[in-house]
Amino acid sequence: MLDAFKNIFKIPELRKRILFTLGLLAVCRIGTYVPVPGINGKLLADWFAKQQGTIFGLMDLFSGGSLSKCTVFALGIMPYISASIILQLLIAAVPYLEKLAKEGELGRKKLTQYTRYGTVVLGMFQGFMISGMLIALNNQQMPGIVPDAGLAFRLITMLTLTAGTAFLMWIGEQITERGIGNGISLIITIGILSRLPSALFLAKDQLISGQLSVISMVVLIVLMVGVVAGVVAVSQGQRKIPVQYAKRIVGRKVYGGQASFLPLRVGQAGVIPIIFASSILMFPQTLGQMTNIKFFTWVSNWLSYGGSFYTFLYALLIIAFSFFWTAMQFNPIQISDDLKKYGGFVPGIRPGKPTSEYLENVMVKVTFVGALAITLIAIMPQIIGKIFNVDFRISQFFGGTGLLIIVGVMLDTMRQVESHLIMRHYEGFVKKGRLKGRI
Repeated sequence: MLDAFKNIFKIPELRKRILFTLGLLAVCRIGTYVPVPGINGKLLADWFAKQQGTIFGLMDLFSGGSLSKCTVFALGIMPYISASIILQLLIAAVPYLEKLAKEGELGRKKLTQYTRYGTVVLGMFQGFMISGMLIALNNQQMPGIVPDAGLAFRLITMLTLTAGTAFLMWIGEQITERGIGNGISLIITIGILSRLPSALFLAKDQLISGQLSVISMVVLIVLMVGVVAGVVAVSQGQRKIPVQYAKRIVGRKVYGGQASFLPLRVGQAGVIPIIFASSILMFPQTLGQMTNIKFFTWVSNWLSYGGSFYTFLYALLIIAFSFFWTAMQFNPIQISDDLKKYGGFVPGIRPGKPTSEYLENVMVKVTFVGALAITLIAIMPQIIGKIFNVDFRISQFFGGTGLLIIVGVMLDTMRQVESHLIMRHYEGFVKKGRLKGRI
């Protein structure tokens, strides 16, 4: 593997792409220290320290801590993710968008443009809401957090946060096009990893103070390795459906006749179910903390982070959204029609409706296994926090959304780097085989 890392810098194009990516990611991190004008950063950081387990804590995780400091990148790339998810849902509901999705490169560019517009609109809305929340905090709970809480402050905050999100979106697109890896995913990953040093220092302090024993620390390290291995297995896991193509004679040439397979991913839905479930459960808690309405306060107490009822609902929602999102992305009827069109068939299964029913049945079983695995990974931070009595800032790296994103993005980036190495006749990161899905 060390030889592979050395070979990376022997390829001029790959070296240029990696340095370009690192340079833009450095710009992203610099922007997380540029504050929005007119806010008392210390008071805001104190308030955010109490928001673990709310929707603000989730947004702060994706922004790499920028939201708790209210910097120009405070919204992070979340508006872009939300706009992408909304557009994916609309594609299945709106015939015009569904038609665009099938038009190839031209349709993809049009959908990308719609995603950008949606990002700006959501960014302005979220910026307006955050400025209103800061003014409300200034008037009710923490006087002095916004020294000059007026209309000018709301407009400046809204425009600054929207511009920061638009700039991050542009950086992500540039990395995807001219760098290495998926730019948007890398920006999120770097933001999450930026919290790792503080988590390590906090673990060291708990070890020195006696809150964590040496044995507990060793067990935590072993658990970390096991959880990461589990996340890799889920991310790479596939159910391969054998496909046989019949021979076709076109003119004097013979096409087809070869055997292939159709990969059905175990983690088809990725981290989307966890994001959906977290947002739904955290929304009532957030309202309960921001308002004095008794109903929301009562719901907030029932759905307190780490509680048994919260964990039970969290697991159910993740499983439900796993099936929902997989159904949105996987169309067995279309796949069956495409196989029939190109002369392909699953051995032992008749083409047409029997094939689509078979694929749907297999996908349901695969999704169920993947949903259970993702649910276990998602609730792992809560389990570890309770058993070992460690802070959430430490336990969040033992599972959940953050770890799934980190592992998935790192594997995808390494696959792209390895493809460049093999194309130039170098060995990949793994000598026996390549980074690929499992059976």
